[in-house]
Amino acid sequence: MDLKVIEAHKNEYTISTDINKLDISSIHEFLSNDTDWSYNIPLETLTTSITNSLNFGLYYQEKQIGFARVISDYATIAYLGDVYVLRAYRGKGLSTWLITEIMAHPNLQGLRRWILLTDTADWLYKKFGFTCLPKPEIYLEKHNPKVYLKNK
Repeated sequence: MDLKVIEAHKNEYTISTDINKLDISSIHEFLSNDTDWSYNIPLETLTTSITNSLNFGLYYQEKQIGFARVISDYATIAYLGDVYVLRAYRGKGLSTWLITEIMAHPNLQGLRRWILLTDTADWLYKKFGFTCLPKPEIYLEKHNPKVYLKNK
């Protein structure tokens, strides 16, 4: 599926789905060092994940200050992941704006299900209709939280 690049602007901030604008090394620096979910992720693994996702870069002027990606079939389901805004830019409403732009993306409308895993910002996602699992007993996962540690 070939997706049209979408950009939104607010003052000196920009959100763009242009994969060519992404600062992969900046994203890697944050995800591999400052998160528990992607700690120590290899650059090659991150690059592959970005190549196979719909990406949303958040920029102040030309500097990458945030990121999110969506994995989807664009018909029934989407997974929202790797969402972050650098600490120095938090508290400005940028995360809310980022999620607003993601949820409004034309190729992500009419989906039956959105999936998100978080233990840090449920207050943000609840604004957009995300809820805790109503029947967690039917949810299954295969999770290896130490998968990237073998690369140390």
